[in-house]
Amino acid sequence: MRPATATAAAVTTILGAGAAAVAAGRYASDAALGASTRAFPADRRLTVHAATAGQIALTRSFAALRPGTYGLVGRGVHAVVGAVTDQAPHRSADTVVRRLERVTRGTLKRGVKVRFTPEVHTGDPLGALGLTYKEVEIPGELGSLPAWFLPGARDTWVITVHGLGTTREHPMNVLGFLQDQQLPVLDIAYRGDAGAPRSPDRLSHLGESEWRDLDAAIRYAVRYGAEKVIVHGWSSGASMALHAAVNSALRDRISGLVLDSPVMDWKVTLRALAAARSVPAALLPLAVRAAQGQTGLHGGRLLDTSVPTALHAPTLIFHGPGDTLAPWEPSRELADRRPDMVTLRAVPDAPHGAMWNADPPRYEEALRRFLTPLM
Repeated sequence: MRPATATAAAVTTILGAGAAAVAAGRYASDAALGASTRAFPADRRLTVHAATAGQIALTRSFAALRPGTYGLVGRGVHAVVGAVTDQAPHRSADTVVRRLERVTRGTLKRGVKVRFTPEVHTGDPLGALGLTYKEVEIPGELGSLPAWFLPGARDTWVITVHGLGTTREHPMNVLGFLQDQQLPVLDIAYRGDAGAPRSPDRLSHLGESEWRDLDAAIRYAVRYGAEKVIVHGWSSGASMALHAAVNSALRDRISGLVLDSPVMDWKVTLRALAAARSVPAALLPLAVRAAQGQTGLHGGRLLDTSVPTALHAPTLIFHGPGDTLAPWEPSRELADRRPDMVTLRAVPDAPHGAMWNADPPRYEEALRRFLTPLM
């Protein structure tokens, strides 16, 4: 082969490999940050083996054995399950029997495939919980953001912000509790959610840009009577809360933060999401670089920004030591660095974003103690 021809062939090979690497990285990034990400992306589907009044038998797995209260979702199906029970006629070595609290949609037949979800309610606050609410529109930088407003007697509002793989139905887990405290609640949707504007790249930014929609919600709350706001966020919604607490022009109105499984190292979470979607390990570094190029994500951990020193609002963190999507070590580090502001409650045996589900009474009691002096 002539030198010029060989050089051209080598350059073509290099360019082809580079293009393939870019394409592979974008595939991996899209798999991790796309809108189809589930709340528990690593969980496999389970088979319903039997469902009778008050009990359900599921394929034995670590997910099926989790303590607490969870939703079950499948095609056309939503149900709620409670604790594992040993007193059951359908129990076998291959199954786990749990208390079946209710079936809210569809029918749980033998052979139906389901997954666990932290969302135990579907629909809206009135239909699911019997709570009066109003549909409102919050002016955001990309367009109008839908939200549910639940009135209350106090002038401190709670703004709830869902996270990865869930919708504004997820905060309904605590809406009844918050209403019992007479706190007005604004349960928001944000960019990428149904009914809200899409992010220009149609990808999640894990709170890095979405926090500006939370900022719009804070402005809305203040405009309509809130003297102070408490932000209760899950997963990337908890990250949004931290961004708002240090970057919002109205940060002085934020009197408290409740963070459930906060995403504080987006690179780690992105790799975990991609791996859970079966992206090969060799592509994970490419996924990080592609995400930076596509979304503008930059830097690393939130703890390496101004967040730890600039945080001025009392903060309660619920986090599971076994969280595989957002490791709890950054939460522990933040609590160690700011013991004057941050209280960390470890919740064992709870998956990402499901600290309430693992033990609702204990979660709500810790929340009550935290909120009482802030109301």
